[in-house]
Parts: sequence; C-alpha cells; structure tokens
Amino acid sequence: MNLALAFAASAQKHGPHGAIFWGDQQFSYEKVLSQAQALSAHLQSQFRVKPGDRVAMWLKNCPEFVPALYGIFGAGAAVVPINNFLKPDEVTYILKDCDATVVITDSTMAEGVSKLSSAGAQVRSWNVEDFPKLGPPSAALQGLERRESDLAVIIYTSGTTGHPKGAMLSHGNLLSNVESCRQILEAIDSDRFVVLLPMFHSFMMTVGVLLPTIVGGSLVLVKSLHPPKNILNDIIQHHATILPAIPQFFRTLANAQVPKDFPLRLCISGGAPLPGEILREFNQKMPIPLIEGYGLSEASPVVSMNPLHGPWKAGSIGRPIPGVTVTVQDDEGRVLKPGETGEICVQGPNVMQGYWNRPEETAKALRSGWLLTGDIGHQDPEGFFYITDRKKDMLLVNGINVYPREIEEVIYRFPGIKEAAVIGVPDPRRGEQPMAFVSTTEGTHIEEKALQQFVREKLADYKVPKRVVIMPALPRNATGKILKTALRQQVTT
Repeated sequence: MNLALAFAASAQKHGPHGAIFWGDQQFSYEKVLSQAQALSAHLQSQFRVKPGDRVAMWLKNCPEFVPALYGIFGAGAAVVPINNFLKPDEVTYILKDCDATVVITDSTMAEGVSKLSSAGAQVRSWNVEDFPKLGPPSAALQGLERRESDLAVIIYTSGTTGHPKGAMLSHGNLLSNVESCRQILEAIDSDRFVVLLPMFHSFMMTVGVLLPTIVGGSLVLVKSLHPPKNILNDIIQHHATILPAIPQFFRTLANAQVPKDFPLRLCISGGAPLPGEILREFNQKMPIPLIEGYGLSEASPVVSMNPLHGPWKAGSIGRPIPGVTVTVQDDEGRVLKPGETGEICVQGPNVMQGYWNRPEETAKALRSGWLLTGDIGHQDPEGFFYITDRKKDMLLVNGINVYPREIEEVIYRFPGIKEAAVIGVPDPRRGEQPMAFVSTTEGTHIEEKALQQFVREKLADYKVPKRVVIMPALPRNATGKILKTALRQQVTT
C-alpha cells in the first residue's frame, strides 16, 4: 500500500461526496482524484518525473494543495512541502539540498518564484491555476507501484547548525500515523476537519489533509483567518466536527460567542505546549473536549495524545498513540522510571528513515532504534508524559520551529556586530517571539530598526527579532560560551 493507492480507494468509494469546502465552493472526491491523476501524468510526460524524484510544493493554503499532493505521489515522486513564508534564498537552499526537479506553486507566489533562479535554484515550476488545462491521464501512473518503504515526503526542519535538514518519511511512516490518529480520534467519513493552519506543516499535513481524505471525510479549508469570526462562520456553515489548531487559537475560541448547536465535537491542540490557563478557560466555556497532543516532523508527526474520552491532564502531552512506544531515557540510553526526568524517546512505524544526505545528523537523532526528540520530560505512574524543558534552543513561533542559531548567523553579517545571541520570549498571540542581544565593535553605532530590516530581507518575517537589545558585552561563562540563561533572567526580572 502507498498514499496514492490509499487516496484513490477512498475517492472511488466516496466519489460525489465533498472532499474540500472552500468558502461557497465544494470539491468532490471525483474532482480531486481526477485532478491528481491528471497532474501525475503531466509530471511524468512533460517534466520526466521518475519514481524517487523530489517535487517541491511552495503553496499557500488552497484547495489545489490536495490534488497537487496526491498528484506527486501518483507520479512516484517524493513531496517536499515548503513553508510559504520563507524567502527565495531559504527556499533555494532547500531545493538545491534535495535536488528537486519541479516546484509546484501558485500565482500569488510568482514574485518569489521569479527570484529562485537568480538565487541559484535550477528547477522548473508549475502553477496550480493550470489544473483546468490538464487532460485526462493517458498512461499508467508509476506511483501506484510504490512500496510502504519507499520515500514519500521530505519535511525540512530548522537545523541547529543554521541550515534546515530534511526528515525522510516513507509511505509506511505516514500511513501508520494516519491509522493511529484515526483510531485515537475515532475519525469516520462523516467528520469534517477544519484546516486553518498552514498545510505545509507536518501536523496539518497528516491530521488535516491525509487523515480526512483517506478515511473519506472532508476538509473545511478556511479562506481568511481575520477576523476570527470568519473561522466560526466556516465551522458553522460547513458543519465542521474536528478542529486541529495551535494553543493561542483556543483562547480566542473560548472567548467567542458560539451558538448552542455548535457542530464541533473535538478540538486538538498541537504545534506548541498548551498552557494550563488556556485549557482551564476553554473547559469553563466550551462543552467539547480540548485534547493536547505531541509530535515532531521526524515522527510523521504525531507521537502522543490525551485520551478522547479522558482523563485529560493539564500540562500533559498524553499517552502514546496506538503502535507507538515512548520512554524517558538518560544520555546513555537507559530507560528511566516514572517520575525521573530525561529525554523523551520514540519508537514505532511512524519514525523517520533519517535525514536526507545527513548521515551524521541521522546517527545523532536515531539511537538503537529510538528517535531522540531533544525534549526533556518525565512519565507519571498512569503512563501520561510531560515535557518540562527543551535540550535545544528551539523557539516555537505560531507552532513553527525556529532555531536561534539561524537568526544569529544572519545578525553576524550586519556591519558592526561583535556578538549576537537570540532567545525566545513569551508572546500571548504567537507563543514565543525571538529577541536578540547584541554587542558592537568599538566605535560602532547601530539602529535597532535597521538590523531588524536586514534580518527581514534574509529570513521569514516570523524569524525577525521582536526586540534588539544592545549591550556593551554579552555574558559568558569560563569557557567563553554566551550564557543565554543569564539573558533569559534579564528579560524576566
């Protein structure tokens, strides 16, 4: 079995039913399958895409994302979803690293696509607006022969070295995660999943796209997030039943006026830790469960979730999903007892094959069959897990991983910078925001806004430091390492 076959079987079973709702438009399973198959044939005939090739998707949320995704699978290629907030230089790095042959995009991204070749990317593009021009497939689709062990998706995660690395997920990895999520969420073909988070994100791709389309459910694709009442209107209009989102949205939902016959049966919080205060607010005002889950791109991505029917434990990431094993281990790989703190480690059919062309990074992440998450936590006597810290300096901005080192490398390129350190500071809307501390070379004066603009030209907007603090010198320990703990204390005091 592979993802192309799994979707084809679902689409043939649910042909006339709505697969995607987009404002007042509805796209049936028949329509989406037809588009996917036509694109598969086009990629094979016109772009000479072969099984195992990499095809990138640089798209904003749109209905065409779904047939484009399955169209790539049908051609036998591996999908490389790219964050649509990235700048051309960042996208070019990913395209070159995975040696993508084609990038699928849309007209709103035209300016960025036009800059890819000047940035060094040797790749051809195809716009989803051209779906109506595609004819019916005239040849067998090579992707239908792909095995579960074959590569399906490469998801790039920010690297601590300043460059992102691609987590390789097989068809089997993703199919197993979809099936585990189907079981724990009790998802059926009458469920309608609200899609408001970016579809390129691993959480949304698995839970918001693959899961509903493989079980025969529907996507309620939100056209506009602002004002928030637009989301509520879409939920009510299309009778949505399941809402995956990041914690900050659930505070907004808890404070919204919702009708008594509100159709949602379940809310899932992912992408970032769910603050206990938000959970309490939600439970006080909403009659439906809000369950927190945990995952990472390297695990396809869902690892654990609070039980659908309870008990729900505030601050807990829940129990492992079916088929997945989670332990807490020390640095030598010894499994620790409940209550003891160590690194959260994951084992199961959802764990990635490794990082694309990064054997050393793969060896660091996979130890004796266990995926080392880099998150520190513990397990309680009832088998619930808790995350208490992060080994890495990763920030979570709107549920998207951001690594300070990448930002620091850009700041160091600004004239007059002597030292730079980036930390995360709490933000009520975005979860966290990057904040930079810098010192300058003697006799140099820099403007905060000028430095922020410099970073904005090189990196996605959400990576730009919210504040820049200029200091005579940054605190360091005896070995010369910058003490970020001291900087964090300075922010909180």
